[in-house]
Amino acid sequence: MKKRALVLGAGGPVGIAWEAGLLAGLAEAGVDLADADFIIGTSAGSIVGAQIAMGKPPGDLAASIPSASAPLLGSISHLSVSPDSDCTNFIDKMAEAISGQCQARKVRVEIGKWALRTETISEEMFIAVLGSIFSELANNRWPDRNFACTAVDALSGELVVWNKDAGTSIKRAIASSCSVPGLFPPITINGRRYMDGGTHSVTNANLAKDYDTAVILAVSGMAGDPELAFQFRRQLDNELVLLRESGTRVELIVPDASSICAFGPNLMDPRNAAEAAQAGLAQGNVQSATLRNIWCG
Repeated sequence: MKKRALVLGAGGPVGIAWEAGLLAGLAEAGVDLADADFIIGTSAGSIVGAQIAMGKPPGDLAASIPSASAPLLGSISHLSVSPDSDCTNFIDKMAEAISGQCQARKVRVEIGKWALRTETISEEMFIAVLGSIFSELANNRWPDRNFACTAVDALSGELVVWNKDAGTSIKRAIASSCSVPGLFPPITINGRRYMDGGTHSVTNANLAKDYDTAVILAVSGMAGDPELAFQFRRQLDNELVLLRESGTRVELIVPDASSICAFGPNLMDPRNAAEAAQAGLAQGNVQSATLRNIWCG
């Protein structure tokens, strides 16, 4: 039997909503990507991936998005930072890291140092905020399914992949994957601090290279800063080339025009989550025809 991987990319609260809606729309049309043999999530994708790996039906996940977004908005407000806050320095550094014009790891180290000295809510409060989004992880136990999420060591700039064998709780792993520098605190795991896996790659799609088929949901790069969007897409294209060269059949799903319109200008703004989920649901219904033979055949 062919092995299938589902890659869920970064994208903030809006990305969480869109991915959940898309998965629900696909499942509604008979294409259940939650059946994947391997689910890998980065940042927003780690939240969505963990829940479907735990067995939460995509439709239920999408329905819970509007109420689940409120804690995230509250945590950002607690910092006296609005969803429209200026993160120009972080954006510039991200573009530099993935431009190929310098050593990416060194730039991630600079981002990590900035994240470590930036005042945010506490680690425990951030973990509690994320924990309030889903009840499936109440016992802090990793799913039996093959699920993993990504993060970056804030001091070394190196990518790490957390799974049930990594020696950490799933809530801390997900929190580290979602720790956007400047907004949320790097998370302590086994004596080291870790930040958002999206600072390495918004998809980390190459981690699916050992699978026959990989479906990739890529949110970031479709909205927001144009230069960063360009760099994200170029990085993603390189990952897709590596996957295809390894023999993996790849299907990339990005937001359609209606979804991009629903996102608004800032993927970190949870106020647009409900509309993004609905747009994802509609896109999933349409996208199912393309994916049916690829995933179910």
